Amino acid sequence: MVLKEYEPLIVNVIKQLCEDSHFSQTTKYKQHGNISIYEHSIAVAYTSCWIASKLYFNVDYTTLIRGALLHDYFLYDWHERNNEHRLHAFSHPRKAMQNACEDFELTSKEENIILRHMFPLTPIPPYYLESWIVCVADKYCALKETLRIDDIQVKKCIGAYQYDFK
Repeated sequence: MVLKEYEPLIVNVIKQLCEDSHFSQTTKYKQHGNISIYEHSIAVAYTSCWIASKLYFNVDYTTLIRGALLHDYFLYDWHERNNEHRLHAFSHPRKAMQNACEDFELTSKEENIILRHMFPLTPIPPYYLESWIVCVADKYCALKETLRIDDIQVKKCIGAYQYDFK
C-alpha cells in the first residue's frame, strides 16, 4: 500500500473517531515537546502504515490505524506534577484502554495495540503483528518528537541517508 493509498483511510478513521467521542480532546494535551497527543497519534498511524506497506505485511489497515490513533487516548496532561501521573509510562496504556472502551467498540487487535504499545516498559509483549508495528512506530515517533528532529536528521543519525527509502 502506497502512502497516497492509506492517507484517505487515515483521514476517514480520524473523522469517525471524532464523532460522538472525546478523541478531539487529544488536541489539548501535549505529548512530546510541542507535539499534541493528537498530532503524535496521527504520526504513529502514518508511520505504522508506512512500515506495513514497505515490509509488505499483510495487516488489517483499519485496525492498525484505529489502534495507532487510540494508543495514547488517556485524556490528561501527564506533565502535571501529580502522584497519579508519576508512573505514566507504565500506567497510561490501561487508562487509554479504559477511555477507548467507554467511547468505542474495540476489536481484540485494537485492545492489544493499546495495551501493549509500551513494551518493553510494560512486561507483556504485543501479540498481533499490528500491535508490534504500532509499538515500533510509537518509539520512532516519540524519539523524533522528543529530540525535535525531522526524518532527514534521523536517517543521518542512523546512517540511513545512504539508502533511498522512497
